[in-house]
Amino acid sequence: MEAPSEPESSGPGGTGPAVVSFQPSEHQHVRYNPLRDDWVLVSAHRMRRPWQGQVEKPPQEDVPRCDLSNPLCPGAARANGEVNPQYTSTFVFDNDFPALQPDAPEPDACSHPLFRAASARGVCKVMCFHPRSDLTLPLMSLAEIRAVIDKWAELAVELGASYPWVQIFENKGAMMGCSNPHPHCQVWASNFLPNEARLEDRTQQQHLQERGVPMLLEYARLEAQRKERLVVENADWLVVVPYWAVWPFQTLLLPRRHVCRLQELSDGERDSLASIMKRLLTKYDNLFEISFPYSMGWHGAPTGPHLGADCGHWQLHAHYYPPLLRSATVRKFMVGYEMLAQAQRDLTPEQAAERLRTLPEEHYRARPRQAA
Repeated sequence: MEAPSEPESSGPGGTGPAVVSFQPSEHQHVRYNPLRDDWVLVSAHRMRRPWQGQVEKPPQEDVPRCDLSNPLCPGAARANGEVNPQYTSTFVFDNDFPALQPDAPEPDACSHPLFRAASARGVCKVMCFHPRSDLTLPLMSLAEIRAVIDKWAELAVELGASYPWVQIFENKGAMMGCSNPHPHCQVWASNFLPNEARLEDRTQQQHLQERGVPMLLEYARLEAQRKERLVVENADWLVVVPYWAVWPFQTLLLPRRHVCRLQELSDGERDSLASIMKRLLTKYDNLFEISFPYSMGWHGAPTGPHLGADCGHWQLHAHYYPPLLRSATVRKFMVGYEMLAQAQRDLTPEQAAERLRTLPEEHYRARPRQAA
């Protein structure tokens, strides 16, 4: 296949190839993700294409404050027949349909390397953030968000005493597979390091060996200086759309000091974390004036048998992966090229950060309603 011919110059003399300066918002390029050791294709010019694909149903806005048919509400009966207490803050219980159980038997041994299996044991918990179903984190008070953070840290200590990995994650919205509108997250602890944890452990360790500083600590300092991908910041934390972001409005929440695990945060850092979470999630909701869907989760140094090891290459961080692209009803799909080749995004991280950064920090639902 022949390479495309160079356009003729429109400059002085009118001869020779045109000199075209690279513009990230106009010209496709690939960016390296050092945390995952892979690349993402950035094709910002594709945002100009008309959309004729699937249109999603907007998230439900009229969620009742309490509905006893909702199994996460105080006083409601769950699938196993247990009745929830009349809780007034956070509430944690064992998942009624866990993906991991503590007493699973060992799989049979196989002599062929193409058919390997290993044990998978653990526990799965559900954590309700608040007794009210009509609230989400950005609509909760700072004290209520702080209670969520404290419970996260408590679970990380409790489960991390014996399990190597404790994954705290929230799927918000039906678009992200959440089957219940009540504000909640899940906590899975496993006797193995999952793929993402093993990958981040390797890349952060390699970076520390090569550069003498934890990867995400160095990255946070650089982003704080450059500011072009910065969304919100305070004295202890910053949120950026990472240089290597895959999802349209993906963000990375980073502490400014070196801290390996959630439970190591000071009281002041927990307060400022509550504040920056509320600011970020309010901006998310304000982007399309909906309850913004996302999947998020915390990553920190492994626990269990790793508690006594040197995990200084790790830096605590949280990933936010929202699917929406153009509007409240048009999402990004990870199909085709993304599944078979590599990740691709349709607007630059800098463009996404600017849109989020300039949004107000007062929630759209708190504004006075205009008369019809």
